[in-house]
Amino acid sequence: MLGEIASNYPKAAEILMAHGLHCIGCGVSAFETLEQGAKAHGMDDAEIKKMLKEINSAI
Repeated sequence: MLGEIASNYPKAAEILMAHGLHCIGCGVSAFETLEQGAKAHGMDDAEIKKMLKEINSAI
């Protein structure tokens, strides 16, 4: 879940926040996947893919 990613991988949390996903502290993040959260914030598939590449490179 999105909240687990943010809490377990601090670098990933920084990248999420840089992309407008301020998941830390959001109650919904315990129930959403990264894709669901990103799409809820208006990100398209290309943006999500780019963000995932950044996260994978960082962790």
